[in-house]
Amino acid sequence: MRESRIMKPSEGTLRDYCGLFGILGDADAPYLTYQGLYSLQHRGQEGAGIVTGGADGRLSGSRGLGLVVEHFTEARLRKLTGDRAIGHVRYSTVGANHRRNVQPLLVQCALGQLAIGHNGTLVNALELRNELESAGAIFRTSIDTEVIIHLLARSGQARIEDALLQVLPRIDGAFSLLVLCQGKMIAIRDPYGFRPLKLARLGKAFVVASETCAFDLIGAEYLRVVEPGEMVVIDDQGMRSMQFTPAKPEPKRCIFELIYLARPDSVIFDRAVHRFRHRCGQILAQHHPREADLVMPVPDSGNFAALGYADASGIRYTYGFIRNHYVGRTFIQPSQSQRVSSLKLKLSPVPQLFEGKRLVVIDDSIVRGNTSRRIIETLRQAGAREVHFLAASPPYRFPCYYGVDTPISKNLIAAHKSIEEIREHLGADSLGYLTIEQVLQAARRELKNEEDFDIHRQGFCVACFDGSYPTLGEKVVEKEMLQSRR
Repeated sequence: MRESRIMKPSEGTLRDYCGLFGILGDADAPYLTYQGLYSLQHRGQEGAGIVTGGADGRLSGSRGLGLVVEHFTEARLRKLTGDRAIGHVRYSTVGANHRRNVQPLLVQCALGQLAIGHNGTLVNALELRNELESAGAIFRTSIDTEVIIHLLARSGQARIEDALLQVLPRIDGAFSLLVLCQGKMIAIRDPYGFRPLKLARLGKAFVVASETCAFDLIGAEYLRVVEPGEMVVIDDQGMRSMQFTPAKPEPKRCIFELIYLARPDSVIFDRAVHRFRHRCGQILAQHHPREADLVMPVPDSGNFAALGYADASGIRYTYGFIRNHYVGRTFIQPSQSQRVSSLKLKLSPVPQLFEGKRLVVIDDSIVRGNTSRRIIETLRQAGAREVHFLAASPPYRFPCYYGVDTPISKNLIAAHKSIEEIREHLGADSLGYLTIEQVLQAARRELKNEEDFDIHRQGFCVACFDGSYPTLGEKVVEKEMLQSRR
């Protein structure tokens, strides 16, 4: 059975996951990829990898556990050469946190050398893996990405493009892919477009990344998105595109990219992330007005929603928590008696602001409720008279199977408690959420072309809120059982 990471009991919010970056046609490709991954670090903090190559197609790479700056020392970067590279930062939504699972995966197969990086989750990976193992395949990792490599190696095709066109219709779920081989870089996005993938130019070089913030850092000019169901092949002759699905389904872009996952200075699904979150805060103020002295965010993902609430309500905005940005992946503590909660390590309240005050506290979401409860307790201990807690999203009731690591249903607080019961559990004076329609209203405000809203749910996947999974159907029960056995 696949290994898979279980969220620690102390983790009350959604966690970062995976980010992709690739470039072809620049002599500084390894270092530019390092910079690109650095800007995407929020999408994955457990491992990082880079594979580089030249026009001859020969590839080499380096990957390891930890942050980008932890693994890629100057000495390691100097060993990476070539004018093309792909990179990956990882959060283990599928597969344990071992070095062998860090991407991009680099293999030698019938198609030659091949490197692949994947953002998302394949919902039929276990089924395909069982099929491949029955046919004699030997897996080196516990991640679903390796399934794609085995299918490609067994395709019988001579060209990577033909192999991909044969294999891609067989895989189901969320996948934004970067492939490097035979002098080519190939960018792919699943037919539903769950996860973002963007194209840009840097001089004569082509650049691909999960978010536009990576382009901003290196000075690349944004071109367009990789469309759902599109395969973009980039080589020394330029860029060409093809569709690998005969009929494109209705888009199902992940709404949580906008709510939480993306960096606020990025543009995702043609929406400026910070403006979307600001609008969510304005809508919260409209539908959940409160008599209060201060509005404050849970940093950092609640910052712009809290600003929007303050702007719409006229209540003064303040940073009530000081965030320690230097807390790494681990924190060494000398003994059990001296252990400190991760919340206290990362967020320190400013007690002088809260004494006798009525607070509106805004976070992006409430998943388990553990962190929200501790935040409210901390604010009361600091002297707050009232704490009104608002979430800039709907109640999170259903697990995600498309690349976000969330608990099984029984551990999602909104799956088995009413809003009033959640309020009592958190210890808040009041509690409020946005509805699905209100979140989509915030997304609609950011569209340039209003005609795009003639599609159901405006082309977003909101399964974590309403349980309507785009691809699973009757597999939902099977997936829930799989998660419960982690």
